[in-house]
Amino acid sequence: MKPTWQTIGQQILGAARNELYLNLPFLDAALCALPFSAAYDTPALATDTKVLYYNGAWLASRYERERSLVCRAYLHVILHCMLRHPAKKKGRDGELWDLCCDIAVESILDALDYRCLAPDVPSVRRMHLYRTLQDTMPVLTAESLYRYYRQNPLSEYDKATWAKEFLQDDHSLWEKTPEEQESEDPWPRVAERVQTGMQTVMTESAAGGEAITEQLRIATRPTDHYRAFLRRFAVLGEEMGVDADSFDYGYYAYGLRHYGNLPLIEPLETHEVKRISDFVIVIDTSMSTSGALVRQFLSYTYGLLKDTENFFRHINLYILQCDDQVRAEKHISNTRELAEYMEDFTLIGQSATDFRPAFARVDELRQSGAFHNLRGVLYFTDGLGIYPAKRPPYEAAFVMLSDQGYPERVPPWGIRVVVDADELEMEGKL
Repeated sequence: MKPTWQTIGQQILGAARNELYLNLPFLDAALCALPFSAAYDTPALATDTKVLYYNGAWLASRYERERSLVCRAYLHVILHCMLRHPAKKKGRDGELWDLCCDIAVESILDALDYRCLAPDVPSVRRMHLYRTLQDTMPVLTAESLYRYYRQNPLSEYDKATWAKEFLQDDHSLWEKTPEEQESEDPWPRVAERVQTGMQTVMTESAAGGEAITEQLRIATRPTDHYRAFLRRFAVLGEEMGVDADSFDYGYYAYGLRHYGNLPLIEPLETHEVKRISDFVIVIDTSMSTSGALVRQFLSYTYGLLKDTENFFRHINLYILQCDDQVRAEKHISNTRELAEYMEDFTLIGQSATDFRPAFARVDELRQSGAFHNLRGVLYFTDGLGIYPAKRPPYEAAFVMLSDQGYPERVPPWGIRVVVDADELEMEGKL
């Protein structure tokens, strides 16, 4: 009986998986994570992060041309899943995100020096693009590429040209991939296992493996929703207003019983709420910090703080700009002043990073009575610099971007907050 394309495709994928496992054993958990299926009509390979769908005729054509092309396509899809590319597509320009994901994954494959992943014809154009991009960003992640091309748009011709150059798989199922809770999505755990495997199994001869290691290091960092994080800095305070929870219905009923239609009501004029009162924001203005991203961070923070559910009407906020010394200081007492500061904001500094002067200045302000109840200091930085030797007597959080920060450098007493830069870009617009 003549084998069908479905059978042929499954055999080819099985052979590719075995070859990849023999050459890259640290990928065992990832290579076995997707069962094969021909149930979805795809022109190449496609995944919804749960199943790997394939076109048998397409696989046979590539296998006949060069066996390594099948291995590359297979690992291309696996890397998309490990780096959470399908789940991160929501809210972004789909066409641009697809291209950035393909460039990021292919840059990893081109850096891996394995015969089973060698392209049939090495591309000089790709290498030139990688070198150009690496002058701007340390790691070619999909997120950093997406942000770069949002700020430096490609022409339609260039976009089509690069899409053709890097296209390997079908992303149509990404749009249908539901957002899953971390506990239900196996890929973060798979990525961590691969990362651990690379650290223990991979040797010096595994050339190019640092490309995967660096991207996985970034992809497996936990990111925090900034709004939820700010609630950690909330303090109990008293504000004018009716406290409905303290309404005494017995007192109300007593008035009706004894005075007919005259209920007795005595609501409290104040009620206790949890909002942010005394607060310090420090901006790392060293050369490693982008002025555009600082503005996005301040804009987003302002957007959250101006909500009266989070901030007192009368606030006590200090904003410091600091590199190796405090370059600027601004005291804010209400949201109007904060908005005005945002309009005229200018980044001052661009020297090396030393966190100690900012904390020393905060201590001076505390001793002078500038704060009634300082909840904490929020330091926007990349994490590289000289930290204070001792823990301050208040909470200190170091906020950094997921693909541009070094949370591992933060001392144990510091709170590490890793935020997706696209969260700032998409939600931080006034």
